[in-house]
Amino acid sequence: MEKKENTSSVPISRRLSASNAVYSITPFTLLDYPKKTACIIWFAGCNMRCLYCYNPDIVLGKGTIDFKTAISFLESRIGLLDAVVLSGGECTIHKNIIPFIKKIKSMGFLVKIDTNGSNPLVVKDLIFDRLVDYIALDFKSLPETFSQITQSRFFSKFEQSLSVLMHSKIDFEIRTTFHSSLISETQFVKMIEFLESQNYEGKYYVQFFVNNVPTLCQLESSHKEIRIKNYSTSKIKVIFRD
Repeated sequence: MEKKENTSSVPISRRLSASNAVYSITPFTLLDYPKKTACIIWFAGCNMRCLYCYNPDIVLGKGTIDFKTAISFLESRIGLLDAVVLSGGECTIHKNIIPFIKKIKSMGFLVKIDTNGSNPLVVKDLIFDRLVDYIALDFKSLPETFSQITQSRFFSKFEQSLSVLMHSKIDFEIRTTFHSSLISETQFVKMIEFLESQNYEGKYYVQFFVNNVPTLCQLESSHKEIRIKNYSTSKIKVIFRD
């Protein structure tokens, strides 16, 4: 019988060398990590197929950059950037994501992940091991429309991820992409009520779908009429992003 390698004892650099998980790298951003200079590492592939997804090439494409090359890029940014944002696609579904983040942290960077919440165990491990500093959790919709919008059945996983974040001390945000033909005003109000029922208190960011851009599914134009009202409650501050 072939002897299996104990991966826990294999150096991080060796474990990362063969993984082509990264689709592309945005070398600089001031928008994606609050009050920090950062770069974005875009991970190929996703376990959801959100109808309004702006990154069809990333979600449906394959990685073109291995972890070792990404690390070399980050080494050239030490002292120039504060943080690294891991986005996609969905970064938490990739093999070796944890050793990759360990390497990033060892270089002194803050780490933010953008996640759909479908892998709560990875989220929990990252928080427990202090490998992530900020998390943006996507709240796609309520259960009755979740499968239609995301083409997946991960709402319970999202709930678990939300619970993990709420029981941690990590900085995080909850955000929703709003398309008026996919989420009605009534459903949006119920989403706020759902967050309250989970005892969430804090900011809830809503970003509007941008019309006339390539997406996974061809959608009709979306309007922004809900922004003229104030949906904030005593516990939740609803913030519309431009």
